[in-house]
Amino acid sequence: MSRQIKRDYQPPRTSSPNARQCRSKRRFIPAVFLLLGLTVAGLILFGAPPNTGSQAQIAPVEISAPPVHLPVPPDRKELADVIKPGETISSLLGDYFSPQEIHELNKRSKKVFPFTKICAGQPYKICLTDNQFESFTYEIDDEKQLIIRSGDELPIIEKVDIEYQLEQELVRSTIESSLFEAVADIGESSELAIRLADIFAWDIDFIRDIRVGDTFQALVEKRYREGNPAGYGKILAAEFVNRGETYRAIYFQDGGKSPSYYNPDGKSVRKAFLKAPLSFSRISSGFSMKRFHPITKTWKSHPAIDYAAPRGTPIKTIGDGTITRIGYTRGNGNFIEIRHNNSYTTLYLHMSKFARKMSKGKKVVQGQVIGYVGSTGLATGPHLCFRMRKNGAPVNPYKVKVPASKPVSQENLALFKALVEPLVAQLEGRDIKQVAKAISTDTAELTQ
Repeated sequence: MSRQIKRDYQPPRTSSPNARQCRSKRRFIPAVFLLLGLTVAGLILFGAPPNTGSQAQIAPVEISAPPVHLPVPPDRKELADVIKPGETISSLLGDYFSPQEIHELNKRSKKVFPFTKICAGQPYKICLTDNQFESFTYEIDDEKQLIIRSGDELPIIEKVDIEYQLEQELVRSTIESSLFEAVADIGESSELAIRLADIFAWDIDFIRDIRVGDTFQALVEKRYREGNPAGYGKILAAEFVNRGETYRAIYFQDGGKSPSYYNPDGKSVRKAFLKAPLSFSRISSGFSMKRFHPITKTWKSHPAIDYAAPRGTPIKTIGDGTITRIGYTRGNGNFIEIRHNNSYTTLYLHMSKFARKMSKGKKVVQGQVIGYVGSTGLATGPHLCFRMRKNGAPVNPYKVKVPASKPVSQENLALFKALVEPLVAQLEGRDIKQVAKAISTDTAELTQ
């Protein structure tokens, strides 16, 4: 028989007792091993049975659980900084967009916020997810943000309001030397001093009128971003006691008009002209028809008021008007003349430079910055020479009496009065709840 035949040969099956016994043994042996394996597995999983004394103890086997694979969070980064001189949108976002994409962003952003208006010193933030662009946030000012964020097809460009958390607080202090120091003494920012000066600028000259012992208080909104102080919101009500006379101002929006300040009787605190074109300075030379000129060394008239101030101090127009002359002369240096109505004109001399977009024929509004203090022309140092004329003749700005702006309208006067009472109560330290109860009673009687 060949080897191939021997390999393929299968002996015939037999049903003899010996054969059946062999087959039974073959079946029994795997079963024993299976049972033993199940027993060991049970001991491993559930531990050994309790010790009954004579039984041998089985050492426990420690099994570590398989690792649980949780989803890995995306790698998110925030790059925060301020715009540096010379930086552009291309240098800021060039790592995330191609030149063609940035060109398209620039075209689309012009209607929202032109990239050319991005200024050095302003904060910005770039957010990345897995090193992919997510968003770019630029602080336009204290109120608005420019946001560019990834979209399904094209990046989304929008200008949004900055979200603040607001808390009202009543702050007060007494002046010992200056308004700035009084504000700093109570832990507040110089911004509050400037805001207060702007509110009362029509009644108080913060250069000449401030005295030791003057007091102020203000109910102000304090703003917070992510729990950190972020400046001030609206000053809802303010009081300034100057030389024993009390001035109060209430923030109110009269219908569709711009919000403004009114005294508790509803009369506007605004007047046609501000008391001064600079918020804080000192008078180095007053209005005089005979003064010794420090440069020409001659006696001549000085129908103006000189305000000594650091170079670069903002100069504000004292009233609404139109620029009739702007330029440079040897004596006046950089100057601007503004006509306010058919009677009054004002002149601002020796500026270091003009504010942006100042030109002949441009309309300006009261309090708008038109230039900056300098010493151009015939000047011994940085100061503003301020002149005022009525019908072409020079007048002393401090002796000009001007009317106030329009009061609260009759249709909104009742609403204004209801707003005033609780605000004045806080300034006077009265119980606000009692005031609110009285107001609700009066309102109910009016509606019956």
